[in-house]
Amino acid sequence: MFRSCVAARPAASQGAQRHLVGLAPLRRTAQSFTSRHSSPSLSVSPRRSYSASATLTSKSTTSTSQRPLLNSQRTARLATRPPVRHCSYRRHNMCRTHAQADVASGVNVAARELLPTNVIPRHYHVTLEPNFADFTFDGTVVIDLDVAEDSKSISLHTLELDVHSATVSSEGQTVSSSPKISYNETTQVTTLDFDNEVPKGKKAQLEIKFTGQLNDKMAGFYRSTYKKEDGTQGFLAVSQMEPTDARRSFPCFDEPSLKAEFTVTLIADKNLTCLSNMDVSGETEIQSKQTNAAKKAVTFNKSPLMSTYLVAFIVGELNYIETNDFRVPVRVYAPPGQDIEHGRFSLNLAAKTLAFYEKVFGIEFPLPKMDQIAIPDFAQGAMENWGLVTYRVVDLLLDEKASGAATKERVAEVVQHELAHQWFGNLVTMDWWDGLWLNEGFATWASWYSCNIFYPEWKVWETYVVDNLQRALSLDSLRSSHPIEVPVKRADEINQIFDAISYSKGSCVLRMISTYLGEDTFLEGVRRYLKKHSYGNTQTGDLWASLAEASGKSVEDVMQVWTKNIGFPVVTVEEKGDNTIKLKQNRFLRTGDTKPEEDKVIYPVFLGLRTKDGVDESQTLSKREDTFKVPDNDFFKLNANHTGLYRTSYSPERLAKLGEAAKNGLLSVEDRAGMIADAGALATSGYQKTSGVLNLLKGFESETEFVVWNEIIGRVASVQSAWMFEDKAVRDGLEAFLRELVSAKAHQLGWEFSEKDGHIEQQFKAMLFGTAGLSGDQKIIDSAKEMFKKYMAGDRSAVHPNIRGSVFGMALKHGGKEEYDAVLDFYRKSTNSDERNTALRCLGRAKDPELIKRTLDLLFSGEVKDQDIYMPTAGLRSHPEGILALYEWMTQNWEELTKKLPPALSMLGTMVTIFTSSFTKKEQLAKVEQFFADKSTNGFDQSLAQSLDAIRSKISWVERDREDVAAWVKENKYSS
Repeated sequence: MFRSCVAARPAASQGAQRHLVGLAPLRRTAQSFTSRHSSPSLSVSPRRSYSASATLTSKSTTSTSQRPLLNSQRTARLATRPPVRHCSYRRHNMCRTHAQADVASGVNVAARELLPTNVIPRHYHVTLEPNFADFTFDGTVVIDLDVAEDSKSISLHTLELDVHSATVSSEGQTVSSSPKISYNETTQVTTLDFDNEVPKGKKAQLEIKFTGQLNDKMAGFYRSTYKKEDGTQGFLAVSQMEPTDARRSFPCFDEPSLKAEFTVTLIADKNLTCLSNMDVSGETEIQSKQTNAAKKAVTFNKSPLMSTYLVAFIVGELNYIETNDFRVPVRVYAPPGQDIEHGRFSLNLAAKTLAFYEKVFGIEFPLPKMDQIAIPDFAQGAMENWGLVTYRVVDLLLDEKASGAATKERVAEVVQHELAHQWFGNLVTMDWWDGLWLNEGFATWASWYSCNIFYPEWKVWETYVVDNLQRALSLDSLRSSHPIEVPVKRADEINQIFDAISYSKGSCVLRMISTYLGEDTFLEGVRRYLKKHSYGNTQTGDLWASLAEASGKSVEDVMQVWTKNIGFPVVTVEEKGDNTIKLKQNRFLRTGDTKPEEDKVIYPVFLGLRTKDGVDESQTLSKREDTFKVPDNDFFKLNANHTGLYRTSYSPERLAKLGEAAKNGLLSVEDRAGMIADAGALATSGYQKTSGVLNLLKGFESETEFVVWNEIIGRVASVQSAWMFEDKAVRDGLEAFLRELVSAKAHQLGWEFSEKDGHIEQQFKAMLFGTAGLSGDQKIIDSAKEMFKKYMAGDRSAVHPNIRGSVFGMALKHGGKEEYDAVLDFYRKSTNSDERNTALRCLGRAKDPELIKRTLDLLFSGEVKDQDIYMPTAGLRSHPEGILALYEWMTQNWEELTKKLPPALSMLGTMVTIFTSSFTKKEQLAKVEQFFADKSTNGFDQSLAQSLDAIRSKISWVERDREDVAAWVKENKYSS
């Protein structure tokens, strides 16, 4: 799954704005997570239709006729699959009945809320009929079970379902047609008790009829709305099951290790498209019990073994385009009102990516088709349902004329991340949610790996250092972080671990071990891991075992420290003379107050020693402190290319030498960006003075690389965010410093764009233009105002998409009601999701109290979809007035907010972070703590704890360096 609110990067035109809002710098000022690459040519198998009567545009490439997969074809295809492995079931039962068996590996199964193990699901037949008149759905599920223990009861998960009847049978005989039904609301478990026992070793079948809500919470089987071409509202019935919302859609054994096969039947009006994970096996006409009208029942072929969170089904009016450039058909779907041709980039990329992953991972994509669909209401960025990937509209459809380079990269990232999941997560699935990183860390790493091959001109591994690595280190420097393998007990805890630890730190660990083992050896280990555990479930130790087998190295001994412990070290470098350095590692906390009891883990730190002779990857700091030889004391640097998960603390003298080395071309782009990131983080925690970092940044005026400038701007922005509520003269001085840093370069590169501009150059121009203008460069402000005026008068060529957000932001920051009304009107009239998102993110730049109120009023107005209510808050975080207004709004609307965004789902935690984490003072911290003191924080307690830690970090930083920064600003003549 690709998290949108938590992890998404802003578009390039908003990148500088985001830095100035005070958030940690994110990848390429673009978006977040993954993107990837080219494919070998493969022979194409016979085409097969797999949708139920799609409504086509004139540009669609195939007819709507149903072409069910023939049984003979299907049998032949299934015969080529690897044998189904049932190790996941054996492990599952062992863990539940003998929890102590996993204690040695650190897995506390006994603490998990798990279903009883007396029965094991093998196959589901799910039949659903959505009703768009009253937003309900009728359902029937028939579950084939293996009876593992003598049983007089069956327990399974349900949530917000009304169970009408249940029948238990065994080997053709009815066991009970009216079992006693009870429900545990806390554990979301329905239990069926019956009098006649089903003996161990028998087969059983459970049939349940039920009704559910086609809800508006973007979870389970829910409704999504869109505007039809005639202006009326249309509805889709769509699904989002991960992590624990399959139970909202049908009664099921909703745990990832309880894999089963699925057959799905969808009942719908004849003009609607029906989609599921598999291709269509047949369609019949039936009489609807809901409406007594003739409808169609579309049945899909049986799926391979998979977890419940990957089941997907969609019903609605849809258009599609198709390509046959891959071995099986690949399609992109979208509802009416969206230009389906905007899916062409994602369609072609998907076909190339699937072929590439097949080659790299050594396993064919096992399903008969791959669909990707744009959903108008979607809480995440995308979801990897096997064979039917769902996306936010903006993360799948790309209008290259209306969107900038960063948006294109974002779409590529998301598509390739989700397709990597078809192997990592779908084919091989974590045993339990504490292994989420095996899904998300792998999909993140794989997407960057493939992007580096598909789009070498994007230089993604350079960007990785300022994106994934910094995101991981930033969150993991808080006390309230968590290990990569995080203990998860209950359903309401799971959503909170879809964060930078599971995604970014997980991928960083894989990048680190890939460097340690060598890329070819690493990939060989990955192939063995996938082949050994296909259609099964794994724990982290299974990955280490496959990598050890491929490499001959004790991988688990080295790597389990990184996955089972919270945090990472800072390595302090002390120069002893005689080409000797003494290194010491300690846990790094952003607040700078690590206690002895928090500093007991010794990490295996891969030194990656760069000298004039090259990079030595052989040395490891595996003790608290040790000494090492360097070939030349004149130049050396640890953590070459920043593949290691640690910060490096040098003396001021060594930092100065490294700055000179950067100018002399001795450091890679990754080294320069990573060195700046380390220096900024170390100032935050008190290892060095903030003035020293500002001096270091000032010395990079001759820097030429986008990624390094991205990090420079981000580090100044982090100082600005911490000093947000300090003396205005100091704040203005920091803004003047940033303006001086970037203006000359911004004017040198300019803000005209042409087809000759490379992908990176476009983003570089956009970032410098936005940063300089929003920092007060008058020439750029005047130019932006002029562009804005022409654009809003109807000249859409007046503002290039790369700088649209910056132009809007400057117009709002330096304008008033007229500019605000123009941007809001643009939002209301545009039909392009990227344009609308840009407008929403910028509105908060306006500081007038009345305009701030109008921005906040949008959140509950109904005019902004629930999936997007975090967007209007972005600009408000760029100034003190907006930050204070955000918090005040939250306290006044808390009850309604928790109703709109239930705590059990993911978005409330994101909003709590937005509303609280920008504070910088003790009294502000106390207010937040007091507000939540008497409230249940279940479902977002981790987000709140991380926000409070972030505030504490800024408080200690400012208290420590308040005078230092004020003096530096004055001495350098940035203030009077």
